[in-house]
This record gives sequence, C-alpha cells and structure tokens, in this order.
Amino acid sequence: MPSVTLERSRKKRLEHAHPWIFNNEIASVDGNPEPGDLVNVLNHQGRYLATGYYNPASQITVRVVSYQPLDFAQMDTAFFTARFQDCLRHRERFIQDGEAYRLVYGEADFLPGLIVDRFGSILVVQLLTLGMDRCREAIVQALIEVMQPEGIYERSDVSIRELEGLEQTKGPLYGECPRHVTVTENGLLIKVDIVEGQKTGYFFDQRENRAAIEPLMKGWGYKSGIRLEQVEQDGSEQWLPVNKSGKVVTFPYWDGATVLECFSHTGSFTLNACKYGAKKVTCLDISEHAIESARTNVELNGFTDRVEFVVADAFQYLREQVKGLEDRNVRARAGEQKVDTSKAIAAGGGKSFDVVILDPPAFAKTKSAVKGACRGYKDINLHGMKLVNEGGYLVTASCSYHMRPDLFLETIADAAEDAGKVLRLIEWKAAGKDHPQILGVDEGHYLKFAIFEVRSKTK
Repeated sequence: MPSVTLERSRKKRLEHAHPWIFNNEIASVDGNPEPGDLVNVLNHQGRYLATGYYNPASQITVRVVSYQPLDFAQMDTAFFTARFQDCLRHRERFIQDGEAYRLVYGEADFLPGLIVDRFGSILVVQLLTLGMDRCREAIVQALIEVMQPEGIYERSDVSIRELEGLEQTKGPLYGECPRHVTVTENGLLIKVDIVEGQKTGYFFDQRENRAAIEPLMKGWGYKSGIRLEQVEQDGSEQWLPVNKSGKVVTFPYWDGATVLECFSHTGSFTLNACKYGAKKVTCLDISEHAIESARTNVELNGFTDRVEFVVADAFQYLREQVKGLEDRNVRARAGEQKVDTSKAIAAGGGKSFDVVILDPPAFAKTKSAVKGACRGYKDINLHGMKLVNEGGYLVTASCSYHMRPDLFLETIADAAEDAGKVLRLIEWKAAGKDHPQILGVDEGHYLKFAIFEVRSKTK
C-alpha cells in the first residue's frame, strides 16, 4: 500500500477530523502511487492515521475516506452502498419533507469530492475530484441499489474539477432524466431545472431558513389602521378586519407583509413568503432564466396575484429605491403635501418594504477576495436596511466560507452605523440538517443566515 508521511511541524488538523492534507504538509511519498490511488497517511513517526485518495496535481493532495486501513479494491459498490445507506438514514431521520434533499454532502458524509442531490425519483450527482471520478461506476451502481431512482444525471460542469486535472462534464448516467423535475419543499411545489440550473439545479441548504421567515409575514395590518372587531354579519357576531372608516376589509392578506427578495434564483424565499401570508412580494434576480424559473414556481403554487418579477442588478435596484426614498423625504421636508406621481423620482425608485431578503451568491470564493466581498456585503445590507419600514426586518445571508461569521456580523454592524439604524438580532442559523458539519472542519461552516429587526435612531 503506498503511503504519505506528514511533516513533523504541521498542525494536527487530521487528528481533529479534518479530511484534507495539503501538499506542504507532506514530508515524503512512498510506493509510487498513481493519481487517484488510495494511500495510507502516516505521522512523522510512521504511525497510521487514515487512508485517503491521492492526487499530486491538487493542492489538497490527499482527501481522507477512512480512519481504518482500506485498499482501492475495497472502494467498490458494497463500500458505497454502505455509505449511502448511512446518508439515507440521516436524511430520513431529520427531513420530514422526504422527497427532496442533499443525500450526500462530500466530506461531511465521509465521501470527499462527491455530492448527490435527490429530486424525488431523480438523482443529480457531482464528481468533483479524481478519486471519486475513478469510482463513478461503483457510485452509480450503489445509488441504484440504495435509492432505486428512475434516473441519475451528472452535473460535474464545475471549475473545481480542472484543479484536479479533470474536464468539466454533464449528462445522464442512468435511466430517464427529464430536464425539469417538480418536487415538494416546506409544502411548496418547486420545479427544478437539473440541466441548466445553478449547481445541481436547486439549493437545499436554506430549507429551514426559508421556513424561519414565517413569523415575519403577518401582523402588519395595524400600519394601515386595520383592526379585528366584532361585527354582525349573516345574523351572527364575527371577528373581522375593519379599516379606519369602519368598513370590513375583504382582501384575505390584509395583515400580510410587503416583501423584497433579491438574488431570488428559483424564488424559494418568495414562495415561502406567500405561503405564510405576505401581501405583496417583489422577486428580483439579474438572470432572466432565474426569474422565469421563479415565475413558473409562483404559478405552480397559485401565488401569481401577489408577486411582481423584476430582472435587474440587485445593487443598482437597491440604490435606486433608496435614492427615491431620499428624494421623497426631501420633498416632504420642503412642505410639499403631494408627490407628482407622473414625474419619475430617482429612476422609478422610492419603494420600501416590511421585509427585505438578501441571499446573494458567494462574494468571496478565495481568501484574497474577502476585502472586496466585505464591500459588497456592506453595500447590499446598507441599502437593504434603508428600504425596511420602521420596525420591519432584514433577512440576510452569506454563503462565502472566507467571510467568517464574526466578520459578516461586523460588516453588517458597519452598514447599520452608516445607515443610522439599530439592529436587533432575532435569528442566527447555518445550513440545514441535510448539510451536516464535522467539528474541526471550518470549511463546512460556510452559510450564515440572520434575521434582524430594523429601527431608526431618530425614532
């Protein structure tokens, strides 16, 4: 069995369950392993620590797959079947909406370089590393045995494969694979494009976070002077919403929030907002394909009358709305009683919302990009919180691993200071239960999700 011996002076990350071994941590390589072969990992004293697959073309030269001796012949269909059964048991225990979730989450499921997402009877697979790519046949056969899918589709069209010396690739691996698959999440219908959608077509990591916005979606009728009162109707006393004029309000979502979702992708937060009673949702993304996906999902769930769709750059849109609000405030301070709505204000800006949701893509994909990412996160959160009505909520997230939680919160605090806002942290969450995290693997702690109440210092 080939082996790598680690440097004496290295940090003991492997002993703390971190499965990556970088090339600068290796003192020597013995046995002439081929790229993709399994190697035993030894400490500087020659003591066995783990077994992983080897690729000298990657900075992550060894990725651990076992803490017990294992040879490549043992990484067969039976090996993957056992691992997938463990993965399935975990998801069945924690995911109540049981037809759509991340089935295999790479390192966190002790299968580094492998992602498998389940969309009902269709599985979407990413083989990100040479070691996993060499096992593709065993992986497919094991998935068939454990999951009995109708189809398995590969979405290994990601640049990380090139760092492993592999080409990007995608296409069917087994059975019939339709381009679009409709699944259920949080009781909502989601139509997923597994061929052209981002990553595997959908982001499961925010499942629980999407449901966390439920308390924000109702309780806003008081702003319009609507109260529940006992009213005689149809020969009996009933509690009904009544406006300032004493008339019964018949609009069913009179108590709902006005919501802005930026970076909407498939409109998942928009769907949850509507489900939980939002009055009106603005669903925004720069991608026409994303907005079409969101529109389809909104129609599937019968929410069309409460959603408007905007194809625009979120940064620009937020700035335009803030500028419009500032223009209106200037006019109001000048004593102008009415705004001339026939005259454009700041390129059509001036909207505000009870809830603003910001779920951007990763701004910092490398450590060197953190400084620029901080500027980006500060910009969208600064303008986003300025658009939140007094006492409303900012829902904000970051999926950049290099944007550490303390830095993310610090950046939002800086934005609040510049905006003249006071934020109260209501909720702080990470990725969902189908994205478990191994203690000691900081890279698994990539997703930060927060809900803040927004108040003005002048109020």
